[in-house]
Amino acid sequence: MNEENKEPETPENTGEGDISKLAKETASANAAAERMEKAKEELDAATAQARLGGITEAGQVQEVKKEETALEYKDRIMSGKKVDG
Repeated sequence: MNEENKEPETPENTGEGDISKLAKETASANAAAERMEKAKEELDAATAQARLGGITEAGQVQEVKKEETALEYKDRIMSGKKVDG
């Protein structure tokens, strides 16, 4: 056949036009939003559980004050240092 007699090829209409692309992008964005919302809920639940369990965010341990011995007390009083508190 001659190239002049050939009809130009037209793309087949698959039904996936601009609206379909928009719908796919919207569905993808909605799915991402749902995943983020679920992750936030899980983080909130874990944070609440940690607070109820007495765990601090920084993982700090309460400092235990050393009990002062009689000798240390005498030395502190004799030196004239002020008492904290």
